[in-house]
Amino acid sequence: MLRSLSLLAITALSLGAQSPATTGTIVIAHGGDSTWNAGVRAIAAQAQTGGPVEVSFLMGPGAATARFQDAVAKLEAKGVARIVIVPLLVSSHSGHYEQIRYLAGQDVQLDETMEHHLHMAGIERAASRTPLVLTPALDNAHEMARVLADRALALVQAQGDVPANRGLMIVGHGPNSAEDYAAWMGNLRPVADSVKKWTGFRDVRLELVRDDAPAAVRAEGVTRTRELIEMQRLITGREAIVVPVLVSKGLVSRDKLPRDIAGTPSVYVGEPLLPHPAMARWVERRVREAATTAISAR
Repeated sequence: MLRSLSLLAITALSLGAQSPATTGTIVIAHGGDSTWNAGVRAIAAQAQTGGPVEVSFLMGPGAATARFQDAVAKLEAKGVARIVIVPLLVSSHSGHYEQIRYLAGQDVQLDETMEHHLHMAGIERAASRTPLVLTPALDNAHEMARVLADRALALVQAQGDVPANRGLMIVGHGPNSAEDYAAWMGNLRPVADSVKKWTGFRDVRLELVRDDAPAAVRAEGVTRTRELIEMQRLITGREAIVVPVLVSKGLVSRDKLPRDIAGTPSVYVGEPLLPHPAMARWVERRVREAATTAISAR
């Protein structure tokens, strides 16, 4: 996150003291099926940034029709003075964040897989005349903690129980490498701490299944998740509440995670972060922070 903020400050040195109303925003996300993408579009529409907002996707069926360079062109046509790029990703430590850094014009060498994904959708850097400012992803955002808290409370209340009687297991997608795993967990642990403070669950745990990692690595993440759920049953004597830390509803939330925890003493519905209104507030905050940094860095 420090790397992202320093890059934001460096970029901002070239910006003038522009009014927030002249700021355009691109909310850029991984992308999935139409349901997955609809959640992103809904939050972008709700975000009150003081300027126009466009949506872009990196992968999936919607990527070719919501390309980054097209979003930049649309905002430039509206006369914005700068463009803030808000990555709707759980972590800034991922190959997809590196793709966005590359698209934002930063000095990034993409690996073959990440470069291929962009090429397949026809996504490329924009020939932009307008300053581009990249913000961090969600990382340790308090808005994300609020969404997870609300999801967990709704689920335990639907069971006719109270948080003090239950364990809460927060499960995420996660990265491939050990270094990125440590960075994800470093950001998500304070999020989990906030969720516990706000909800009063007896025990709150966190794990990542590392869905895109080699099979043996992913299998270990799943095993660890299952063990933590079993441990929470021993602690509380009741089924654990399981909440995913995933951006939108798709294959992982609907199919993979339910299979991963099948047979464990747990309750899972799979509601992701979107379309909770707190995510729109997060987009607004990222844009405000970018504008503030731009002005203070003059």
